[in-house]
Amino acid sequence: MFPSSKLVRRRTPPSPSSLHSLLHTFSTSIPSPPTNPNPHLLSHSPASNHNLFDYPACSSLLQSLVAHKALDRGKQLHARLLLCGLGFDTILATKLVNLYSVCNSLDYARYLFDRIPKRNIFLWNVLIRAYAWNGPYEVAVSLFYQMIDYGLEPDNFTLPFVLKACSALSALETGREVHELAIKLRWESDVFVGAGLIDMYAKCGCIDDARDVFDRIPVRDAVLWNSMIAAYAQNGLPGEALCLCREMVVSGFGPTIATLVSVISAADAAALPRGRELHGFGWRRGFESHDKLKIALVDMYAKSGSLRVARVLFEQLKDRSLISWNAMICGYGMHGHADEALTLFHTMRAEGQILPDHITFVGVLSACNHGGLMEEGKRFFYLMVSNYSIKPTVQHYTCLIDLLGHSGELDEAYKLIQEMLMKPDSGVWGALLNGCKIHRNVELGELALQKLIELEPNDAGNYVLLSNIYAQAGKWEEAAKVRKRMTDRGLKKSIACSWIEIKSKIHAFLVGDLSHPRSEEIYEELERLEGLMQEAGYVPDTEPVFHDVGDDEKRNMVRSHSERLAIAFGLISTPPGTRLIVTKNLRVCEDCHVAIKYISRIVQREIIIRDVNRYHHFKDGECSCRDYW
Repeated sequence: MFPSSKLVRRRTPPSPSSLHSLLHTFSTSIPSPPTNPNPHLLSHSPASNHNLFDYPACSSLLQSLVAHKALDRGKQLHARLLLCGLGFDTILATKLVNLYSVCNSLDYARYLFDRIPKRNIFLWNVLIRAYAWNGPYEVAVSLFYQMIDYGLEPDNFTLPFVLKACSALSALETGREVHELAIKLRWESDVFVGAGLIDMYAKCGCIDDARDVFDRIPVRDAVLWNSMIAAYAQNGLPGEALCLCREMVVSGFGPTIATLVSVISAADAAALPRGRELHGFGWRRGFESHDKLKIALVDMYAKSGSLRVARVLFEQLKDRSLISWNAMICGYGMHGHADEALTLFHTMRAEGQILPDHITFVGVLSACNHGGLMEEGKRFFYLMVSNYSIKPTVQHYTCLIDLLGHSGELDEAYKLIQEMLMKPDSGVWGALLNGCKIHRNVELGELALQKLIELEPNDAGNYVLLSNIYAQAGKWEEAAKVRKRMTDRGLKKSIACSWIEIKSKIHAFLVGDLSHPRSEEIYEELERLEGLMQEAGYVPDTEPVFHDVGDDEKRNMVRSHSERLAIAFGLISTPPGTRLIVTKNLRVCEDCHVAIKYISRIVQREIIIRDVNRYHHFKDGECSCRDYW
């Protein structure tokens, strides 16, 4: 923020109730305007009127009007200044431009700015800041270059403003030019400029550049620490954000609400232990009454599947914002608790204080999709359009098409795609193709693949899915042709990988992996579990193995799937009763899904698998998806 102390001498602004009387008192000291004045003369009135003008009082009044965003009274004062010939006085005009800017009347501000004959650095900064905050952001960048052409050197207020505009535009190259200029002008070590550079690089996905800027600043304040922590959080690096948070404490800076919100917002299911650590830290710092922190915690616990904790915090909120409602509804939906998500949505509507938005309906439709509630999903989709006038996005269409496809309504799903208000993307066609795989619709699957090839010609996963559809139908020759087509294009199937975090260290596994130092123990645990599973009635399902090989080889292949290796390692590495959280880059196969249900009952543990489609919570031999995924 551009500090007012840089524009004028700081004074204590009068209260809003005294502004009117001050304006009235001030205006009586200015001569009344002549009858039918010449507008051109008004802006260039003779200086003889100045002796009747209380300049310091006017300056103070303008500052007060800015503080209280009193636009209408500011316009009155502006008119009086024009009558006195001071409408384009640099100092007073700067305050007027600032007033129009903070009141988001940028047309007024720009009109006045363009007519001020002598523009100082403060005036340029005021207008650049206004466009950097409110947009169009391109104008802020354009004004920045115009200022340089005007002959003025940017300072440590100009640079953060234009960097903010670059962040909003994701204008990396322009941001790099500003960075080079900051180095040239020796502003790179300034904490405000540094924070702007970190934010710009983070928004453009260049996290290493952001860290390089941070490391080069010798004297850091809390704002700079928070900027770097937020940069890690925004780029999906909660571990790095937490480590930096700890460094911040060691360096003598206590994390603020903003710090904790940034780190907690980045946490996912795998980072839940870190999130709990921050939760406790926040409470020990006395932040438990802050709704911003509670909302971030609600979102974190909801995303990670700790829905009871999330709901307790949600109920404690003094003012439930739309963000908090969405966090709970989406959390219930993504973890398969469709009934709870829809009940909460109905409660939100019944209270009537906050209207749902497009994110709310993404959560509702996702809940219907994960719960297999086809009729409810269709009803909510049309409710969104008819009752709330929310234009469906690609996300909404994808949720409903995936739901229809899972439910076997493939023709209706295809019809909905044809009726879409925008061009279907790969997610839409991928949802249809997945439905075709589930229900073995070869003809429609071929059509969906053709559309996907047009959109993503180098995505091997689409070819693999159609190949699997052919294999399910026993069309091995057609499956082989699809795989040959992949080979001819130089495409390779994504290798299944699963990972688990134990004591802050990530352990990754591939199918049949033997590279882990404890590999022998892992396979011994798998063999022990399989014996117990078979005693409980488990029979391996080799249908998901889409290769024309013998049954014994198929059984060996599914036994060593990556998620099973990760689970076995988790079991031998943690105390009994510890919840295991495994992430997989592909869909969990049908046999592993059945096997993990058996394992959860045998070892009496909750096992969470986050695959490419959804979260699966296995507990006591059941899964939260109810075998629908």
